[in-house]
Amino acid sequence: MSQVISPVKKRRLLSPFFFELLAIIFLVEFIKGSLLVAVLPVYMKNVLGVSGTVIGVAFALQYLGDNLFRSPAGWIAERLGFRATMSVALSMVVIGVVIIAFTDGPFWLSLACLILGTGTAPLWPCAMTGATEISGPNNSNGTAMGALETAALAGTGVGPITMNFVMEHTNKNYQTTFLIMIGAGIVLVLTALLLPGRVKSKVKSEVSSSAAAAGKGLKYGFNKLRTSVKATLHQIKTTLNVSWLVYPALFLQSSVIGLLSPVLTLYVSNELGASPNQYSLMLIVGGGITVLALIPAGKLIDRFGTKWFLNAGFLLCAFTLSIFTLFTSLPIVFGLVSVVGIAYAMILPAWNTFVASMVPKGERGTVWGFFLTLQGSGMVFGPIVSGWLWDGVGHGAPFIASGIVMGILFFIHLFLSRRQRPSVHPSRA
Repeated sequence: MSQVISPVKKRRLLSPFFFELLAIIFLVEFIKGSLLVAVLPVYMKNVLGVSGTVIGVAFALQYLGDNLFRSPAGWIAERLGFRATMSVALSMVVIGVVIIAFTDGPFWLSLACLILGTGTAPLWPCAMTGATEISGPNNSNGTAMGALETAALAGTGVGPITMNFVMEHTNKNYQTTFLIMIGAGIVLVLTALLLPGRVKSKVKSEVSSSAAAAGKGLKYGFNKLRTSVKATLHQIKTTLNVSWLVYPALFLQSSVIGLLSPVLTLYVSNELGASPNQYSLMLIVGGGITVLALIPAGKLIDRFGTKWFLNAGFLLCAFTLSIFTLFTSLPIVFGLVSVVGIAYAMILPAWNTFVASMVPKGERGTVWGFFLTLQGSGMVFGPIVSGWLWDGVGHGAPFIASGIVMGILFFIHLFLSRRQRPSVHPSRA
């Protein structure tokens, strides 16, 4: 029997808290997409004249800050609550943009990227924790995850398109784009201040009482913090009962994007001879199909479970990416991009829902931070492998490697879904 989402759960997904999360995700991805895709590479190279090495280091520091601090950010959010954690962190995003806008030295630009990455680190641990808290691990997680991914993809797409439009109509006035991003950052911080102070959880209420008692003295507070950290690690160790295959799966799931991101533009432009407008249209087609399909896919996942959506999504991606470089006809390539877009619409909410079923209730923020750190690390190492394959093996190698990774994920999921089947969708057991 399929599972029916209760009216209470539906009302929770329509709550101001959830809409605040969606707005924050959209604005963060708007700023990051604007900077990393449309503005920063060209600005640093053509306007400031810095070397490609400096640009690479700056981008690496952004990814490093985002991934390295996700686990600590999740742990902090469990103790301080959403409002304090997100408002402080997102203020760092504004500071990072301000430094980029009003400085021009390599050190300051690299520091700004590190600050930017660190400021965005709590975003997904808090969003995943909040979505899981209000929807429940086996109720409407698919709908919630689909909505979060939709907000993220929309921000990532709208940001670069907006900035390209602004630069075209202001004769590449980068200061105007920076001012727009700073304004978006201020709205971002103000939205974060509307979030609830604390997550309602037995564990966090106990820690809250301990934190209040810790005001008696610095030494006492430090001892209580150390005790709390030890208790947290012990609880995670005893409650996080997952297969070891979960960890490489988290890494591989994002490494596919890392493998494709540095070479996709080169392949479409150099090998297929597509114009910038055709390439932009290709991105709009693939991303648009994914965005439009995310919400219906999330609803179907809530109704039927994650198993078949992940199996179909991984297989579609594995096959399509493996044959992607066999065709030079743009209409066929557009069709393949559309298939990948549909596949990712199935994978993204289903994968997050599947992972959510493995997160213990007591330390959701901390475990989500740990999981998302592993998942995000694939974005750091994927481009390195992709560049080596492009130069050393062939221009089609990164696409074939991406298909192979998706195939590996398909088989890993087959094993994990059998092991986790009762917890993923107990109503269908």
